[in-house]
This record gives sequence, C-alpha cells and structure tokens, in this order.
Amino acid sequence: MTWYWFPDNTVLCNFACVDSLPLLEKTLRGRGRWTEAIAFEAAQSSRVYPGLGAIAGGNWLGDPIEIDDPEENRQIERVRRAVFGGSPRQPLKHLGEAQTCHVILNWAEFTGSHWITDDRDAQEYARAQGITTRDTMDLMSEAVADGCCTGDDGFRLLHQMWQEGRHLRVPRHPSDL
Repeated sequence: MTWYWFPDNTVLCNFACVDSLPLLEKTLRGRGRWTEAIAFEAAQSSRVYPGLGAIAGGNWLGDPIEIDDPEENRQIERVRRAVFGGSPRQPLKHLGEAQTCHVILNWAEFTGSHWITDDRDAQEYARAQGITTRDTMDLMSEAVADGCCTGDDGFRLLHQMWQEGRHLRVPRHPSDL
C-alpha cells in the first residue's frame, strides 16, 4: 500500500517563501498529492510566491483530486463549516482542509496517508479522526534524515520561513532535526 503525503497550502507557501520548493519535491519522493481546493489556493498564493505557479506544471503533486459526488461534497461542506469554521460568505475558506481530510478518511487509495499542515487546530481535528499529521518541521527532519539537506541547512531554512512571517514550529538547534 502506498501512503501519500498531502501538504496543505501553508506548507507549500513555507517552502516557496524561501525558494525551496525543489527541496520539498525531493523530500516527498513522489508521494505528494493535493486536492483541487489546495491546488486553487496554491494558484492564488502564487501572486505572493511565484514559485507556486510551477507546481501544477511539474506534476510532482499529481493531478488535483476532484470530488464530483454531490453527497461527498455535502459531507465536506458540513466539516468545512462545523469543524474548520468556514462560512457561506467565504465558500472556499477551509475547503482544502476539509477536502483533504475527506479523501484520506474515505477514499480507499488514500487510507493511511499523511496530512502535512502547520494549522494546530486542523492537526488536532485530523488526529482525532485517526489521520497521521506532520508539519513543516517534521518534513524538514525527513529531508535531513533522507540526505536531501544538512541539519544546518534545514535549521536555517526553517528560521528563514519564520522570519518571513510564516507560522510554524522551529527547532532550537540543528540537532533537533
């Protein structure tokens, strides 16, 4: 069974803000996937982080997963509103989180997959549902363990992300990775 890794747009933006999307791609090792809402968010975020525009063309997150079933979309909308605080006035807000959790929980080919987000409330919900979650620092630890970068480089990049105003966990020392 293949376990896929679903990065949230926050994670994509973290790597994009320090021009390190190639490191993210290498770390995901072909396991990356995304939903259509996350792909849309990334396209919108490419106005701030132009590197995000190349993700779709690079195909390293695969084609965006589309959810066409009306009943599934109703379930997703309920979670988007009840759990993530989405509102009718902002129909796309938190849609990516709700779609990602839905496919991991309900689509057999994604059972056991990991969701990567730096949103603590979203992580808490996902973990309560049995979804394995990781965050940007966990990914950087993976990159170090896989030899994609050194501990010093990972430490520097995480602190750069934080200095760029991104909200994520950062290590105290390179050895924490």
